[in-house]
Amino acid sequence: MILKGSQRGNAAELARHLMNATDNEHVELHDIRGFASERLSDAMAETQAIAKGTRCQKFLFSLSLNPPQDAQVPIEHFEAAIEQIEQKLGLDNQPRAIVFHEKEGRRHAHVVWSRIDAEKMKAVTIPYYKNRLMDVSKELFLEHGWDMPKGFIDRELRNPLNFTHAEWQQAKRIQQDPRIIKAMFRECWKASDNAETLKTALQEKGFYLAKGDRRGVVAVDFRGEIYALARWTGIKAKDVKARITAPDKLPSVEETRTDIASRMNAQLKTYVHEIKGSYRSLKPSIEYRRTQLVQRHRTERRRLNDGHKARWQKKTNARAARLPKGIGGVWSRITGKHSKIRQENEAQAWQSHLRDRSETDTLIMNQLTERQKLQKTIARARGQHLQDISEIHHEIAEYLSMQRSDLLKIEGFNKASGVKEVTLLQRSHINDGPVHER
Repeated sequence: MILKGSQRGNAAELARHLMNATDNEHVELHDIRGFASERLSDAMAETQAIAKGTRCQKFLFSLSLNPPQDAQVPIEHFEAAIEQIEQKLGLDNQPRAIVFHEKEGRRHAHVVWSRIDAEKMKAVTIPYYKNRLMDVSKELFLEHGWDMPKGFIDRELRNPLNFTHAEWQQAKRIQQDPRIIKAMFRECWKASDNAETLKTALQEKGFYLAKGDRRGVVAVDFRGEIYALARWTGIKAKDVKARITAPDKLPSVEETRTDIASRMNAQLKTYVHEIKGSYRSLKPSIEYRRTQLVQRHRTERRRLNDGHKARWQKKTNARAARLPKGIGGVWSRITGKHSKIRQENEAQAWQSHLRDRSETDTLIMNQLTERQKLQKTIARARGQHLQDISEIHHEIAEYLSMQRSDLLKIEGFNKASGVKEVTLLQRSHINDGPVHER
């Protein structure tokens, strides 16, 4: 499992995130211990109130456990991993809550511990927790026979295309895979050795260098989206400055956007709208199937849970009826029969608990398998959309490059002929637009 942990405060925000049923298809508060309340929001508020008696600002330790993409992981494996982690971090016996999330056919877990030792009124220190989590993660991959990420085998083999949340959000806005975008920027940087060759390499991909306000040198795509060059190439800002020594000579972002917009071919814009429109027409049908599937799965789980509660109540009453009452009850305590029946009842209750949990886990596994089949359809639709967008992006880049080349040829011819500037008629012909009289 991939383990990501952090020390943090803001208990209310964390509780809202963990119980967010809007962005997740299924949310389950699996276990909560050591708190006065059984509601996560109240438990987090309780921890924050206790932490006020200390000077600790980051009084929570939050952890996510993400199994491999196609792994079917039973609940007991999650629980065993969590027990192993809290022993490793020194958080055993600390108040704890476990929440399961399901989305896109995958189930992962979140755990949050209180770092405050209520008896000593001080925070539990967790030194080198990233290294410790890495050790546990490796052990889990080896224990379950999962394919270990290359970065675990050799830190130099880590994926160089890791991106921040801000980069992911930006890529979502432009409907592109951020890994593809980042790979493109890195490829252009490696293939160039000065400002001009970098500029040319980016323009071939449809990105144009510009002077940013606070971000130094940026790139602008055909939609007008801005990309901080240092962030997307993974290069330090000082190295960008060393290669682009005269950023003030670059056009501003607004000038670049205006230049792109003025020369965008109307037909290519139509193609972009057609691609987006076809994707939207396809997406509602897939989204309808997804929502119907999620609703059916929720109903099945609720029905099973209600059945478990009814059966548990019936069995509990039957076990209670086995205990002798009145004078017989007193005699059974003297003879030890009462203690024997109670132990049998406890063993049966535990077996009933394990049976109910096994039935729930089996249902969830079957539902995850069904959901993953639909996710493959969704992934194919997304992949086709990304491919279409990439192709039209390339066509637009070629058109803009061709148009700019034509403009430079005309201006060069005019200079050689002694003409000071391109006429209005020539510019309108290049831009394939109407001539406006003033």
